[in-house]
Amino acid sequence: MKPFKEAFNDWLQKNINEEKNHRRREILEKGLGHGTVEFLRLIWYPTIGNFDYLYPEWEVRDFNNGYRYLDLAYMPRDAKGGIEIQGYGPHARDLDVRRFKDLCWRHSLLTLDGWTFLPIAYLSIKDEPKQCQQLILSFIGNFISTKAPSHLSWLEAETVRFSRRMLRPITPLELAKHLRISDRHSRKILHQLVEQQILVVASGKQRARTYKLNTR
Repeated sequence: MKPFKEAFNDWLQKNINEEKNHRRREILEKGLGHGTVEFLRLIWYPTIGNFDYLYPEWEVRDFNNGYRYLDLAYMPRDAKGGIEIQGYGPHARDLDVRRFKDLCWRHSLLTLDGWTFLPIAYLSIKDEPKQCQQLILSFIGNFISTKAPSHLSWLEAETVRFSRRMLRPITPLELAKHLRISDRHSRKILHQLVEQQILVVASGKQRARTYKLNTR
């Protein structure tokens, strides 16, 4: 995997070179916001390992026939996923009534237009990176059939996919219900995936209670 800075610069330049819309091209040439870059550096790239299907400053039309720009658009095939980094200042502390109403309208109209919208607080990127990484895996899982290592059995591969779709660590009982197997069998599968360093124990010392994806 390329170092982040090299991969990021290549990806951004590719978007600039391929963009024929002068409005978006000018925005891209000015560079991305600090929050977006930090999200990509600390959350997206370490978790996903590439920028496939990800487009910065994606242009959308608003209800007044104007133009808005999503921080990031994730669009595999015909899917439409929007990610916006909510800074503490303008988006929360200093948000006046008019801007708050405008933000709500924007999110609502994007949803009605078929977008799956994911706002992420800048403070969470800094304070809760692991939770954000799990969130991104779940977000992507809504759009594509998540690949699992080819050497895994069907039950192991489905366990990986199930874990990626969840927003929190999973329990052996939840997995057993999902796979329609016994609790003992689900624990065996989870233990095997931990040994392969695909999953890690999220809670429990003497006896593991919950498991999550290994995002390292």
